[in-house]
Amino acid sequence: MEYISIVILILSFIVLMGIGVPVAWSLGISSFFTLMVSVAVIPSATTIAQRMGTGLDSFALLAIPFFVLAGEIMNKGGIANRLIELAKALTGRLPGGLLYVNVIAAMLFGAIAGSAAAAVSAIGGILGKRMDVEGYPKGLGAAVNITSSTTGLIIPPSNILIVYSLASGGVSIAALFIAGYLPGIFIGLVLMLTAAIFIKKHNLPAGERTTVKELIDKLFRAFPSLMLLVIVIGGIVGGVFTATEASAIAVIYTLGLSFYYRELKWKEIPAILLKSSETTAIVMLLIATSMSMSWVMSSEDIPQSISASILSVSDNVFVILILINLILLFVGIFMDMTPAVLIFTPIFLPIVIELGVDPVHFGIIMILNLCIGLCTPPVGSVLFLGVQVAGISIEKAVKPLIPFFIAMILGLVVVTLWPGLSLWLPRMFGL
Repeated sequence: MEYISIVILILSFIVLMGIGVPVAWSLGISSFFTLMVSVAVIPSATTIAQRMGTGLDSFALLAIPFFVLAGEIMNKGGIANRLIELAKALTGRLPGGLLYVNVIAAMLFGAIAGSAAAAVSAIGGILGKRMDVEGYPKGLGAAVNITSSTTGLIIPPSNILIVYSLASGGVSIAALFIAGYLPGIFIGLVLMLTAAIFIKKHNLPAGERTTVKELIDKLFRAFPSLMLLVIVIGGIVGGVFTATEASAIAVIYTLGLSFYYRELKWKEIPAILLKSSETTAIVMLLIATSMSMSWVMSSEDIPQSISASILSVSDNVFVILILINLILLFVGIFMDMTPAVLIFTPIFLPIVIELGVDPVHFGIIMILNLCIGLCTPPVGSVLFLGVQVAGISIEKAVKPLIPFFIAMILGLVVVTLWPGLSLWLPRMFGL
């Protein structure tokens, strides 16, 4: 029976996506069709609706709308500009320095906003014009902006790490947040190294030299923005408040900081709230329908069948991790990150735990893997935003993106095979 369920689930989802049905609705409808294999129509519909509601009944999920709102405020409140100016002061004088600036600014902005979409829009919009003036290839600039913006999903605070915690059955959000720092920084360095190759190839110009006084001034201007990281992450790790409470504090802090910078006006608040509400509604609908699909799969014993098939290949932990990575890389091409985490975490996590993999380490592997999917067609939301901001077609961006895809995959291999990179900081803090 479970094999029939798997076929119906996969085929119905693919057909619905193929005819243009939105991802969230495709997830819910295919779950409904699958449940009808063993349950009547009315009880199936009722059960799906109940599971969607139950899936959203989590205190931890309250952090998502607050972090989304904080990111929108940052985008409008001048915080991104100050982080970019600090990144310019650090690396702008190097040949091709604007590419390094893009990566560092994306890491800083993403770490505070926790949104790849916000990072690719804000930083690309500011740096793109400067790159055009200085003769940077448009495709190269877009490739760096698109791939580097995903580092903010690994470096905390990160909404998708909260979703993984929910899907995993309670892995510590504090541990996941702390675990994301070193892998996120490592991926940023890998992208900068890849950019350096193209900088030499295109003989890109160096920026203006920054004096020590200017560097201190830029650091002073960006210091209040950077303090948000200390307050949010420090408070969570120190047990002062939960991740949900920290998200509310982030909103208050970014709002106050934006008014302090005098770059946010009261009349802009309604538009920010509306945009944040739209983003939150999309994310929550995806979570609700993904949770319903996850429940249907569990009730039909689909995870057990997939687990048995994977474990029949090998009992070597590294072979299994590589196999799971290949599956997730493929899934990430066609599915958004949130439903992928909610659907595949209950399938793969028991397998890797049985083989001795730490669930925190696996969470970082999974998120980093799916970050690559955000940059790939046909579903990659960050890819579409990045080319739109750069003003180029996807075709012109794909070729320069390929070396950065390869760099991210190599970085993923290192993170997968080196658990200490993810687990050293959580262990040091006793998490």
